[in-house]
Amino acid sequence: MTRPTYRRRLVAALTVCVLGMTLVGAGPAWAGNDVLSPGTVLFNDPKSSTKEAAHALRGQARRDALQLSRIPSSTWFTDGSPAEVKNDVRKLVGRTGNKVPILVAYNIPFRDCALYSAGGAAGVDEYKAWIDGFAAGIGQEEAAVVLEPDGLGIIPWYTTLNGDLEHCQPPELDPATTDRDVAAERFEMLNYAVDRLGQQPNTAVYLDGTGPSWLAVGESADRLVKAGVERADGFFLNVSNYEFTENNVTFGTWISQCIAYVTQVVPGDFLGCGNQYWSGGPANDWTGQALSNQGIWSPTATDPALNTAGIESRYDLVLGDVQPTTHFVIDTSRNGQGPWAAPAGAYPDAETWCNPPDRGLGLRPTTDTGNELVDALLWIKIPGESDGQCFRGLGGPEDPERGMVDPAAGQWFVEQARELIELARPELDCPGRR
Repeated sequence: MTRPTYRRRLVAALTVCVLGMTLVGAGPAWAGNDVLSPGTVLFNDPKSSTKEAAHALRGQARRDALQLSRIPSSTWFTDGSPAEVKNDVRKLVGRTGNKVPILVAYNIPFRDCALYSAGGAAGVDEYKAWIDGFAAGIGQEEAAVVLEPDGLGIIPWYTTLNGDLEHCQPPELDPATTDRDVAAERFEMLNYAVDRLGQQPNTAVYLDGTGPSWLAVGESADRLVKAGVERADGFFLNVSNYEFTENNVTFGTWISQCIAYVTQVVPGDFLGCGNQYWSGGPANDWTGQALSNQGIWSPTATDPALNTAGIESRYDLVLGDVQPTTHFVIDTSRNGQGPWAAPAGAYPDAETWCNPPDRGLGLRPTTDTGNELVDALLWIKIPGESDGQCFRGLGGPEDPERGMVDPAAGQWFVEQARELIELARPELDCPGRR
C-alpha cells in the first residue's frame, strides 16, 4: 500500500475545546516521515485489549471500557518467538486498511530493570531474531513503531554523562563478576532494531526520549544518538507517564535542538545543552534553577520555576541559524491533569508514575499537531491498564494511596479507568475530538 507524498502544509494550531489550549512553538517546515504525516488516520483495533477487557466486565465498568475502546491506542508486543511475533504483527497490520497502527515493541532484555514489567528476550541474539520477526510481520504495510519504552531511560549498569552509576544494577549482570558490557549490548540491540525496521518501506521508528521529569536534555540526546536516532524517524516522550503535554513539547524541542547542536555546531558537547534542571541563560543573566513539573512551562511564566526564557535564549545563542530537525511523538493517554504531587513526607518512595490517583485522559490521538517537530499525539500506554502493584515504598501488599491492591502491570484497572474518564481534559465527549 502506498500513500501520497505530503507537501508542506499549514496546519492550524491544535485547539482544544473546553481548555482552549494550543501546542505552540512551531518548528521548521514539515520534513517528517509520510507514515505519520498531518492528516493521517490512526488505526483503532476492534480486537484491542480494551475491547477484550470490556467483555469480562459489567455495568459502569463495562461502559467505561467500551467508551475507551472507541479511541485509537497502541498495540503492545511483549514476548513470543520470532515466528509468533511475525504472525501476530502480520495479523494486525493485515486488517488496518488505509489507517496507520501504532505498534509497541517491548521485549528488550532486562526491560524495566526486571521490576513491574519484567520480562524480555534472553539475550542479544534472541532479541535480534525477535526484531527480525517483528519487521517481517509488518512487511509492506504502513506502521509506526514505538521501540522499547524505558529502553533508554533504564539501562542496566549504565554510567551517565556526569559519571554517576544509575540505579539499575541487576546482580547477575554485575560487571565485576561477568565480562558482559550490558550497556553496550543495549545500544547494539537498539541500533540493530532501528536499521532492521527501517528496511520496511512504510515503517516509522521512534526511540525512547524519556520525559520532562526524567533524564536531562543532554543525557537523553546522548543516549538517543548512541541508539541511532539519526537513522530513525525520531523519538517518543511520556510513555506511561503523566507530564503536561505543553512541557513535553518544550522538552522534546530542546532535545531536538541539542541533537542539532552536538551534531552540527559543537560535536559531542551534550553537557553544553540547556536542560530542565537549570534554567539559566542570556535572557535571565544566567541565573537559573530547576524547573517544576507542577505547572506549564513557558518563556513568559511569572513563576521562575516555570519560566523557560533562559533556556530558550541559550539555544538561540548556540544554534544561530541551525534548525532542529529530529521529530518526536508524545503519549497523551493519561496526562490531562498533569503529574501527581504526592503528599509531602507521606511515603518513602511515592512512585508518582505508578497508578497515581485523580488523573485524567489527555488530548486525543492525532497527527494534526500544529507543530512541525511533533509528528503525533498518541495513546501509547493503554488507558485503563494498570502500571503495576504500587507500594509507595511501604512494602505492600496494598497501594496505601488507594487503599487497595492494584492490578498487576497491564491488567485492567476498573477504578483508574473511571477516574481517567471523569477527569479527562478535554472532556471525553468533546465534539470532534473523540
